[in-house]
Amino acid sequence: MELLWTIAELFFALILVLASLFLSAMFLEAYRRRNNNKHIDAPAFFEDPKSLKQVPCPYLVDPAEKYISLIIPAFNEEHRLPAALDETIKYVKDTYLQNRAAKDKSFTYEVIIVDDGSADATKKVAFDFVRKYSVDNVRVILLGRNHGKGEAIRKGMLHARGEILLMLDADGATKVNDLEKLENKIRAVASAEDTKDGTSGFRIADIPVAAFGSRAHLEEKALATRKWYRNFLMKGFHIVVLLAAGPGIRDTQCGFKMFTRAAARKLFTNIRLKRWCFDVELVFLCKQFGIPMQEISVNWSEIPGSKVNLLSIPNMLWELALMSVGYRTGMWKISY
Repeated sequence: MELLWTIAELFFALILVLASLFLSAMFLEAYRRRNNNKHIDAPAFFEDPKSLKQVPCPYLVDPAEKYISLIIPAFNEEHRLPAALDETIKYVKDTYLQNRAAKDKSFTYEVIIVDDGSADATKKVAFDFVRKYSVDNVRVILLGRNHGKGEAIRKGMLHARGEILLMLDADGATKVNDLEKLENKIRAVASAEDTKDGTSGFRIADIPVAAFGSRAHLEEKALATRKWYRNFLMKGFHIVVLLAAGPGIRDTQCGFKMFTRAAARKLFTNIRLKRWCFDVELVFLCKQFGIPMQEISVNWSEIPGSKVNLLSIPNMLWELALMSVGYRTGMWKISY
């Protein structure tokens, strides 16, 4: 009996030691990232593959030069990226552009592909599109090594030129023509916010609004068709997100989100999470800034080759824990 008590005591002591180590590591990492929102990066350049000249990157604080920027993070996407880019650029250039009122020639676009340290031919695929459509319309940012989806999107957002900025996944799971749903909602909210101020003739870039694409309406069908571990991951994740960021957005993880330039400037100069849970931090920051959030149903289909798997769960929980500790202890300051 004494042996059993000794084993139990040792086991309990081991749990305490591991818990202490975990908490210490979490607090140390949160402290290490306390200034990450400053993003002191080396000067960034786009490379023109035709002339081999470097084009200086604009910055999010600069005035907008395009109407819409589409930011696509890509990590080992040589097989899925070409079809997604073809569909995206064809729609934006030939359909969306042509459907503007009176075929407004001032309407302009850019696609920014952020290669997140790919080990395959993603870079070559991306530069092929730059050659085809010019460096003014398609630009590639190379991160060198893998940082995570959140960091790739942050980098693309910081160097975008659009009045409105759309992030979308490289797999084409959400159809790009749904961007008009998000844009129309943003325009409606921006107009209402402008009316509150008693002014008129607003510029959409100047009013902070966020629109989140959502697959919540597909949840029942998805539960029946999606792999079991993804259902488990999604259900558990919803509960943790509710605890970390609070209610408001049912589907935080849809990779189809649109921001006005003013909203992106506030959010992406403050964001710290670099991987899967950066979406949750965006929701949290929107609430802190009082940025109106709209959730809009979009068409979505599961594309083979997803990077989300069972090994993603510990990383997601770790990032959510970091976010909670960082903001609730005051180590992570928000720059207003």
